[in-house]
Amino acid sequence: MSALKSILLHLDASPKSRSRLDIAVQLAKIHDAEVTALYAVSSVGAGYPFASAGSPEAAAMLRDIDDANLAAAKAAFDAVAARHPAPMQWGAATIQAERFFARQARYADLMILGQHEPGKEAESSLPSDFVPWVLVESGRPGLIVPYVGISAPIGQIAVVAWKNTREAASALAAALAFLRRCDRVHVVSWAEDEEFEPVGPLDIEQYLRFHGVSCTMHRNAAQPVEVGEALLSLVADVSADLLVAGCYGHSRAREWALGGVTRTILESMTVPVVMSH
Repeated sequence: MSALKSILLHLDASPKSRSRLDIAVQLAKIHDAEVTALYAVSSVGAGYPFASAGSPEAAAMLRDIDDANLAAAKAAFDAVAARHPAPMQWGAATIQAERFFARQARYADLMILGQHEPGKEAESSLPSDFVPWVLVESGRPGLIVPYVGISAPIGQIAVVAWKNTREAASALAAALAFLRRCDRVHVVSWAEDEEFEPVGPLDIEQYLRFHGVSCTMHRNAAQPVEVGEALLSLVADVSADLLVAGCYGHSRAREWALGGVTRTILESMTVPVVMSH
């Protein structure tokens, strides 16, 4: 991504939306970008179909919860938008919310999404696979914010997980706007015996150099059993505040088959991740 001009921010009913809102404003100021905040959730009643169908009072109560969640998210957005000069738009969807969000994402350079927090599905009113599903369905890159929160501006030190695949190349291109502003960039890769590749005139170091990014290479021979854990360990070792990685997986009728590395990152990440399918 040569420029970051259109950011689609996902808001839900959880308190963690506020940290994503702050990050979106921060990035908009840095990159002179416009933020569109889209509140996209499933109705609370979807989790209690028998309650809403069997009792008009229960159905009304669930609608009241939906309305209160929407109003709280809009109030938080308005409070932030009033303090910042960055152009910001608001939108909301509660019918086919996930699909609507994915379709809107195709008009954005970057999505800002929140990591799934186990046990908090009811609080966010989202399915656990929202992030990977949107990445695949939209075809657009996302910046995924960990639910533990972040303590400093992102993009000082980055780790790029490199493998010569479409997914990794897409994530790398999407992250260029971040990498150009980093103080240090670490690129890690592992040799793969089953995928022999002759040495050619182009490589990732040269690609990054073309875009004004110098990097430290971490070329490893033997691939560890748990690549995802090794990546997260390197992130901690170099004090990185950003990870760049491809999203591997596919779905059929919402039955997910995520790659092991992608699953580990999405479950255990503690820094923001730029990810693309």
